[in-house]
Amino acid sequence: MANSTEKSCSMLVFNDKAITASEIKEALEHGDAEAKAVAMRKAITMLLSGEQLPQLFITIVRYVLPSEDHTVQKLLLLYLEAIEKTDASGKVLPEMILICQNLRNNLQHPNEYIRGVTLRFLCRIKEEEILEPLVPSILANLEHRHSYVRRNAVLAINALYRSGAALGRGELMLVDAPELIERFLGQEQDLSAKRNAFAMLTTHAADRAVAYLFNHLDNLPLWGDILQMAVLELIRKACVTHPESKGKYIKIILALLQSSSTAVVYECAGTLVTLSQAPTAIRAAANCYCQLLVSQSDNNVKLIVLDRLSELKEKHRDVMRDVLLDILRALAAPNSDIRRKTLDLALELIDGRNIDEVVMVLKKEIVKTQSSSSDASDRGPEYRQMLVGAIHTCAAKFPDVASNVVHLLMDFLGDSSTSAALDVVFFVREMCETHPALVPSVLERLRDNFPTIR
Repeated sequence: MANSTEKSCSMLVFNDKAITASEIKEALEHGDAEAKAVAMRKAITMLLSGEQLPQLFITIVRYVLPSEDHTVQKLLLLYLEAIEKTDASGKVLPEMILICQNLRNNLQHPNEYIRGVTLRFLCRIKEEEILEPLVPSILANLEHRHSYVRRNAVLAINALYRSGAALGRGELMLVDAPELIERFLGQEQDLSAKRNAFAMLTTHAADRAVAYLFNHLDNLPLWGDILQMAVLELIRKACVTHPESKGKYIKIILALLQSSSTAVVYECAGTLVTLSQAPTAIRAAANCYCQLLVSQSDNNVKLIVLDRLSELKEKHRDVMRDVLLDILRALAAPNSDIRRKTLDLALELIDGRNIDEVVMVLKKEIVKTQSSSSDASDRGPEYRQMLVGAIHTCAAKFPDVASNVVHLLMDFLGDSSTSAALDVVFFVREMCETHPALVPSVLERLRDNFPTIR
């Protein structure tokens, strides 16, 4: 059994031809940029497969660090991420200090890509001895002209501050990080960079994030979707720590319901349900879900929204009955799973107030299945059988509607789908037993339809 302290292996790759460290070393020393990139990929693969390659480090420092090729530099960062950087006692290996100057040069590189990938790399480094000398260069990148560099600089600062806080030394390297990020947020124009900055404040200085939100509340509808999503995350966190402030945050959520982003609208609805059980909030969330149900063409989205509506139904059945007809609009989707889930949900919400309207919708849908222009996949026998079953359930729960549907369903006694026709037979027989007054008209209709039954 492997030692419990052994480093886990994250990837196993089978190679037909064994790779040796000497081959990689030869390619790194004498190959061109393309050969070095291939060799670096092999070295990284071996490291991730659990191999230890200590003899390659000095070779890489001598022949790979000076390379100006962007691919080689990216692979170098992946290599540095994969290697062991500490000894058994947890102290940083002395040779790791050799890479600090290279990382500092990358953070000051004229190419924005090199700066950006280096900043992303630093997000995954935990060793304080490596990070501390780089802090001034990281902070300087907050003012770089390229947004790609700025947004990654925020991520690096967030990672450093988070790892330092976890060790109880969060203020050692970045004592004023929240203040810096708050200032940066106030003057930044790039949406992704603003989102990263706002998310950091939400995590480490929620009061500053809340203050920024309320100071710029008038511009909230103009913020991009990813920044609005970050606002919702802040609201969820703030309502947990300060539940007495839910009222003012719910007003913000209701304003965000008008967002042009469907992702924001969906998250708003879920957040409303989480924060409030008031009928007004639940109704607003249900209306949002119904709007998404109709407007979205992706079947997976429709199924997810139907699941959310089903969850609402468990605790807020009365509110859900008010939007039942909106839910039934999902029957326009040609997908059988969506139709089945929609009908199942609708049948649990019917009552004496809405049964007539529901039956009317179902009758219209079943009439549409008779249209000769409808194809088999859209208005096929399977859908017709679902509708017959739904109408049967409605009539069983509310016998008064039987007379409205029994004659219509008898037109399907000769349906090409045996299952659908059989369901109609059972339904008509049951209605005749429970409603003797219908027997004469049923027999007359049966006589007229008998030639169509095969």
